[in-house]
Amino acid sequence: MSAINDIAQTVANHPANPAYPDTKPSAWVVGGFVRDLLLGLQPKDADIEVFGVSPEDLTKIVTDLFGDHVDAVGESFGVLKVFLGDGFEIDVALPRRESKAGRGHKGFLIDSDPGLSPIDAGKRRDFTVNAISFNPVSGELFDPFDGVKDLEAKILRVVDATHFVEDPLRVYRAIQFSARFHLTPDVHSFALMKNMVAEGALEELSVERVTDEIRKLLLKAPQPSVGFNLARELGVVAKYYPELEVLKHTPQEPEWHPEGDVWIHTMMVIDAAATIIRRDAHLFTDEERLWVMLGALCHDLGKPATTAPGEKHGVPRLRSLGHEAAGKEPAMALISKWAFGSAAEQAAIAIATQHMLPFDHWKRFEEHSITKDQYINAIRKLIRRIYPTPWRVYLAATEADRRGRLFPNVDTEPYEPGILFSETVERYGLEEQAKTTLIQGRDIMTMAKSLGVSIKPGKRFGEIIEKIEAMRDQGIIKTKEEGLEKLKEILK
Repeated sequence: MSAINDIAQTVANHPANPAYPDTKPSAWVVGGFVRDLLLGLQPKDADIEVFGVSPEDLTKIVTDLFGDHVDAVGESFGVLKVFLGDGFEIDVALPRRESKAGRGHKGFLIDSDPGLSPIDAGKRRDFTVNAISFNPVSGELFDPFDGVKDLEAKILRVVDATHFVEDPLRVYRAIQFSARFHLTPDVHSFALMKNMVAEGALEELSVERVTDEIRKLLLKAPQPSVGFNLARELGVVAKYYPELEVLKHTPQEPEWHPEGDVWIHTMMVIDAAATIIRRDAHLFTDEERLWVMLGALCHDLGKPATTAPGEKHGVPRLRSLGHEAAGKEPAMALISKWAFGSAAEQAAIAIATQHMLPFDHWKRFEEHSITKDQYINAIRKLIRRIYPTPWRVYLAATEADRRGRLFPNVDTEPYEPGILFSETVERYGLEEQAKTTLIQGRDIMTMAKSLGVSIKPGKRFGEIIEKIEAMRDQGIIKTKEEGLEKLKEILK
């Protein structure tokens, strides 16, 4: 906050510029920083809007204060970025006039205007809760659009409809804001955004910009379902994410899913996943947290193609046999619409296609259908199957699947399959075992030499290694020594 005060005080002491006779030099903190403070949250960056100061003078003020910590990323129209360490950044900008001149976020004519009035500057902001300004010098709160009142009433309201529609990304911003801050669009804002979606305005958005907003929704919202439900109500899901829309029309067996259809279950699962990645934040990197969330979102995408009436023990049931394997294609289709990268796609597919196994293995072990050794081997195989997705990421998503149901005490009861899974992995070093084959190429060469067998590295090596690994998976062999014995038999 001291850096913000330094900027504001220096600007306030700056001589008035005759080019802007009606505008006294002043610096106002605007947007998310003010909103977050009013909500009792800790902001991680700040935007400062400076009035009555020329672009050249503003550059000098900021660089004199912060030197090498300044990056003039948008100096041509008066934007400076200050990096203060610990991830905190300040964007210092002049008020701007923007006019739509083409498609996409680059299709704007931007003209900085230090003499622009604060009200006119505020009209270009998206929502009233983001159009509240604070003057660190005078302590004044400037709220011409009643953003504080809307914040208190939990309302998300468009500032200016004409400016709002010029950037369709604001629909996605509404989606993630609604979930992060529990805000509900007012009737007029909802109708405006729904019309933008229906008219195809969102189609001009780049994948990268949409991805940024989806990332915020998944990682910053305590209940991402709020945003996804709003997206569905606005028509975004049906129009752009049919893989998710069809979940709403897919019923589930009430015994296992008393909460209702697959959409309702999936929304409960992503909310449970959001709780888990906060509870166990120390176990995951930021990217791994994202993978948990994407896996939770994608885990049941195979159900629409596989759900059908059936029976179990003579009792009519809804069955979704094979829904794990069937989830691969729709998971790939959904993830491909964003730019999260191949590792995120691998994690989503691994979770979608394997998410039932921790419970299945645990149940078989508890019912004594398999031995302890067989359970250990099954978990090792599973870790190898989902590799390179970390097993903790995978397990967190499967826990979310279990907790995302309308069962009594589902939020508080121990996740027994996960407890046994984790203890087994750590006690027997299964993570390392899963990454390493019993037999490697050098073992084949050494054994072949000792037996006087001629063999060259190539496809045959891979076939031998896989054959031995298959025996390991079947529980026929466990140790490297046993693997070497089988290698001897194969080479003979």
